[in-house]
Amino acid sequence: MDGVWERLGRPVDFTVVEAGAGRGTLARSVLATAPACLADGRYMAVERSDALREGLPSGVERLSDLPDGPVTGVVVANELLDNLAFRMLAAFDGAWHEVRVGVGDEGFVEVVGEAVDVVGLPDPVDGARIPLQDDAAAWVGRALGLLDRGVLLAFDYASTTADLAQRPWGEWLRTYRGHERGGHPLDAPGSQDVTVEVAIDQLPGTPTVTTQVAFLLANGIDDLVDEGRRLWQEGAAAGDLAAMGARSRITESEALLDETGLGGFAALEWTVEATAS
Repeated sequence: MDGVWERLGRPVDFTVVEAGAGRGTLARSVLATAPACLADGRYMAVERSDALREGLPSGVERLSDLPDGPVTGVVVANELLDNLAFRMLAAFDGAWHEVRVGVGDEGFVEVVGEAVDVVGLPDPVDGARIPLQDDAAAWVGRALGLLDRGVLLAFDYASTTADLAQRPWGEWLRTYRGHERGGHPLDAPGSQDVTVEVAIDQLPGTPTVTTQVAFLLANGIDDLVDEGRRLWQEGAAAGDLAAMGARSRITESEALLDETGLGGFAALEWTVEATAS
């Protein structure tokens, strides 16, 4: 974030807006590094859940929705877009049909509707499915409109609509119960999370796309890990709290850099330049 702050000329009103802040894990990690951009800046943590919002760390402004703006700084969405509502299309008889949810004798069932005409979709190969992510596209558009200068960063599972159409839909539409993979998305409603891989081509603008690993390495995560190791080595024997925090930082960084796990996420970056007055 300090890198963006430097590129923008070190504005005193620099603001970080984290959307979907959850329990405040990212906010705590950022604040623990004491970035220069926040010495006089603001950290806004957006979380819709009242209970989770109450548990956010001190030092952040707690919001239930995106601020009105304009904002100079960074908007961050970590695993947010994959949780937004989407429509499902299935291909058969040479056309894309919307798959809706109905009620059967034993619970929710899929109901295939009439053919839909949506511009820009891949050719409908019978048996293929794709998501239509209107809500994700609308959210990105709103976040970009919030910025007068700065960067929108989104970290998530991501691909393209054409790629998703060629894969089994159970690969890109995932359900989770606890920390384990769940069952069919219509099973046990309300007891499992439903997520969908983000189709980058359905989002507005033209983001720079890289992996989370490459993004973090390019933005100095190695320096943070080295500092954490130094603090751990210096204070571990004494049970120093700073050393314990440093150890947590190392563990978190290792998870973020694991290319078979979180490190395999895509990092999407949109840059918003100041408009001429």
